[in-house]
Amino acid sequence: MGEPTPGFAVTAEDRGKVRILVLDRPRKLNAFTADGYRALTAKLESAASDPRVAVCVLTGRGRAFSAGVDMTEMNRPGGRQELGVAFDPLLDGLARFPKPLVAAVNGLAVGFGATLLLHCDLVVVDDAAEIRMPFVALGTCAEAGSSWLLPRRVGAQQAAWMVLSGSALSAEDAVANGFALARAPEGRALDDAVALAGQIAANDVAALVANKGLLRHGWAEEIAGVWQREKAAMVEIAQQLGSFGWSGST
Repeated sequence: MGEPTPGFAVTAEDRGKVRILVLDRPRKLNAFTADGYRALTAKLESAASDPRVAVCVLTGRGRAFSAGVDMTEMNRPGGRQELGVAFDPLLDGLARFPKPLVAAVNGLAVGFGATLLLHCDLVVVDDAAEIRMPFVALGTCAEAGSSWLLPRRVGAQQAAWMVLSGSALSAEDAVANGFALARAPEGRALDDAVALAGQIAANDVAALVANKGLLRHGWAEEIAGVWQREKAAMVEIAQQLGSFGWSGST
């Protein structure tokens, strides 16, 4: 088995009842490795169980939120399998995360970097950021439950355009079509997201958890089923194209 690519940190900082989680691999545009999937899973689990935390804010360090999966990891021997094994617990953790999750999109968000945002309750996007779902161009399909989540977020036609064209979504368009709640001036996405999270965190944690649970009732089970369909579609496409399919994210 080839050697894994080193270095993917997820750092945490508390500001009152708001916990900020930072994808911290800026030299690689915060592209995920299996270690990255595991690190984010662990940080989410910790925040979920910590009674001092009311709201989480997720952002990236550097000029990208996340460029998706690290293609170097996919191409090394055994890398695809390791990524797939590490990804499923993260997806389940996102689907079941009990507290409000706010994204501060500080820059480029591609592939899983984009579909990850669909698991966030609120999204604040930097004016200079760009969101892309390049599944068709990569010869694969929507992943991480996004084939179900995206139409719910932006509507059927906008979802079809984003997935089938792979066209980039600007901050302005992301707010206009409902993908994001708000735009932030360049360089201020995290500050604005933390301010928004602070307003939410002023409320009782138990009430926040109960109301998020009502808003998302049945989502985790639905996402699990959708993800199985998406993985099956990936394998079918790969077989038709004569390539090697995998069961992780892009």
